[in-house]
Amino acid sequence: MDWGEGYVTEVEYTFGYFAELSPCILRLECLSAGLAPPAGNPLRYLELGYGQGLSINMHAAAVPGEFWGTDFNPAHAGFARALADASGSGVVLLNDSFAELAERPDLPEFDVIVLHGIWTWISDDNRRIIVDIIKRKLRVGGLVYISYNCLPGWGTGAPLRHLIKLYGDVASSDVSGMEGRLEAAMKFTRQLIDAGALYFRHTPGAAGRLKVMAEEDPHYLAHEYFSRDWHLMTFSDMARVLGDAKLTFAASGTMLNHIDAVNLNNEGQQLLAQITHPILYQSVRDYMVNEQFRRDLFIKGPCQLTGPERWEMLRAQMFVLIEHPDEISMKISGPRGEVMLQEAVYRPLIEAMAEDNYAPKTLGQLAGHAKLASLQHAQLLQALLVLVGSNHARPAQEIADKARQRCAALNRYICEQARSEGHILVLVSPLTGCGIAVGRAEQLFLLAARHGKKTASEKAAYVWEILSAQGQNLMKDGKMLETAAENIAELTQIATKFVDKRVPILAALGIV
Repeated sequence: MDWGEGYVTEVEYTFGYFAELSPCILRLECLSAGLAPPAGNPLRYLELGYGQGLSINMHAAAVPGEFWGTDFNPAHAGFARALADASGSGVVLLNDSFAELAERPDLPEFDVIVLHGIWTWISDDNRRIIVDIIKRKLRVGGLVYISYNCLPGWGTGAPLRHLIKLYGDVASSDVSGMEGRLEAAMKFTRQLIDAGALYFRHTPGAAGRLKVMAEEDPHYLAHEYFSRDWHLMTFSDMARVLGDAKLTFAASGTMLNHIDAVNLNNEGQQLLAQITHPILYQSVRDYMVNEQFRRDLFIKGPCQLTGPERWEMLRAQMFVLIEHPDEISMKISGPRGEVMLQEAVYRPLIEAMAEDNYAPKTLGQLAGHAKLASLQHAQLLQALLVLVGSNHARPAQEIADKARQRCAALNRYICEQARSEGHILVLVSPLTGCGIAVGRAEQLFLLAARHGKKTASEKAAYVWEILSAQGQNLMKDGKMLETAAENIAELTQIATKFVDKRVPILAALGIV
């Protein structure tokens, strides 16, 4: 029997972290849409298909509540449970299939159910089981986050995916390993392009997609291109399927999608403004931006907030910078290309948020700041959502003592693991309830500080001792640094910048 049910199990999934699954982010998106967020006490949260378990472990460590998750791959479950043991969060990490999960007598009702990406890669039977779980185990007022490959954006890529999987299945038997099969299939596809195949001439986006694939993680590509089940879905079909579980579309799970100006030209905004039906509105919008991957929030019995209720909750919402002001660009990327942010709005806002050593500030406090007095509340909220959506800021929460302890324990474990490998490039903040990008070298600098290394040069020497023992040298300007002196000098520069610019922010976030 194939326990993987056609899903790729030969190689493990990537060690990615997804902030959009955080209850703190989900809450802000609900408020942005004018809807009451889930309000369980305690919050009960379920992740279906948690992969390596980074997201659920970080959220369980940082956010008060009861967290459950399942992933049928035992290698994933083992790694995830090691993280859970390190944090002491008490998260329930199962190794059940969806069918086994649905039959558990101890499964409680949940306020939040999330599934990231897996919907596209599973069978129709498993989809029906997931909908049944949601129908029976999501509380009234509860929220579902679901992401999936969709049309029309995947319309040009679907034939390419079919060809790569077909070649990998039937014509690469002399190649060993999943990654070898993938490379053989991509090589053959490049030969097909060079041979003048009309599909690629008439569909230039397909050739471009193949070039992008060359830069992506082969573990991700193996799961995306070699799973037996792979089903595209339009938004309207998703709304119909989840409608059977009494769910109503609530909002996008992509923060920048809450800001039309980032994604649509004036003509597009005017056209959409004429559409009152929510399903048609979202579907037409997908054509405007050529959407290929949707993140959707659905609610069982959405409760619309009144204007005063919404603004009262938003004014009390805290926000915090997660990047140094010098590192925040006034350009962001959207479907229409680069969008320029207004310096007169964003620079004063960023400066205000950086005051008091990056202490979190409510929207109400920011609205009363002298530098921001000219901004209307709606303008200020939009700017904050853009900063969150472009990963420069995060919503913040009050830090519970237990959350601080759990996050500190998990972060120590991750930093210790960085001595031998660089898989996890995120540490968890009890202030934001989210993971924060912290590279391997930075994790090792933090580890060096815990071992009494105070100066940048001491930290650099500590890190170089670890890297050199593993035969790993640094790259600079595209070239490998050869000597120990060159590597230590580069590490010292990196450590100096880290201490000056990153450590104050990590301290404000409760990470150090």
